[in-house]
Amino acid sequence: MIGIDELDVKGRRVFVRADLNVPLDGETITDDGRIRASVPTIRKLIERGAKVVVAAHLGRPKGSPTPKYSLAPVSRRLAELLGEDVAFATDVVGDSARATVDALQDGQVALLENLRFEPGEESKDDSVRGEFADRLAALAELYVGDGFGAVHRKHASVYDLPKRLPHAAGDLVLAEVEVLKRLTEDPARPYVVILGGAKVSDKLGVIANLLSKVDRLLVGGGMAYTFLKAQGHEVGKSLLQEDQLDQVRGFLDEAAARGVELVLPVDVLAATHFAADAPHEVVASTAIPADREGLDIGPKTRELFASKLADARTVFWNGPMGVFEFEAFSGGTRAVAEALIGSEAFTVVGGGDSAAAVRLLGLPEDGFSHISTGGGASLEYLEGKTLPGLAALEE
Repeated sequence: MIGIDELDVKGRRVFVRADLNVPLDGETITDDGRIRASVPTIRKLIERGAKVVVAAHLGRPKGSPTPKYSLAPVSRRLAELLGEDVAFATDVVGDSARATVDALQDGQVALLENLRFEPGEESKDDSVRGEFADRLAALAELYVGDGFGAVHRKHASVYDLPKRLPHAAGDLVLAEVEVLKRLTEDPARPYVVILGGAKVSDKLGVIANLLSKVDRLLVGGGMAYTFLKAQGHEVGKSLLQEDQLDQVRGFLDEAAARGVELVLPVDVLAATHFAADAPHEVVASTAIPADREGLDIGPKTRELFASKLADARTVFWNGPMGVFEFEAFSGGTRAVAEALIGSEAFTVVGGGDSAAAVRLLGLPEDGFSHISTGGGASLEYLEGKTLPGLAALEE
């Protein structure tokens, strides 16, 4: 992949596929991390005199304009962060988009409306997607792929459009790929991976691939209960994927055969029900009452996980240890994050809920070596999959 420094952008219309898919409460952005991550590439293009056309998706509007998924609030926040006016097109490839782009002067920025308002963006039909990509291509002369959180999607703006224009990877994508190569090609050891989140099924591929690469695997969050059940323990009303038990038993056997240390919780916070104020108690992970559900790892597990991270040289963390959105059940996620902040290892937070947790808990982002902007993209890269958006940029 070439970078934007190798493109002659002055006076030219540059289409930047960014990832601005931020959480909204009405029109209020509750976490602007992805917008902030997109700013350096956009600013660099502005400073070099490009006419910058930014495009992104938000939510799942399913191919038709949906007011609650409008990028208008994002446009306002992007302008604040850039310290520049951002012209906003009220459609994607229609009259407003064409007029907005035509009016750009050198060093100015426009943002198109949500790409997913157009059915061609996500179409499984190559010709439909290609036709939409043609209309996007008509708006620009150059393409910059900088939306790392979307590179695992075979969408028109990610995969088809760079085939139609001279293209380069933005600085954010180049940085993400560099980090992922450090995790996959020759990581400093001990190499420890921490996996959490709700479902084992979301992480099957990455677990299968990482068992041949890591020295230690720590499992927390909702997915831990399927591992505990696979070992024959009672998990009460805790989150459980019965259909994954055989797969998980296979992982346990393979880890033992490969000498990978697979560490599970030894205690949990067991609550009467799923609620922020639910009564709860600390119980052994092997003795969760039948009428309780685990909502966080317990204090002994927090100490155990911290000890397993103490000598690490490389750490990848994806997925919270509990329901971090509820203060009473955020301690496990905080403990893991603080162990990483205190570590001398190369520490990577794998996007998604983990990155959101770092910001929600008020932890210093510069305490980690890297916080990824793409949870799903990071996981698929670590699975060894070919990511369509990266493949298109490499051509």
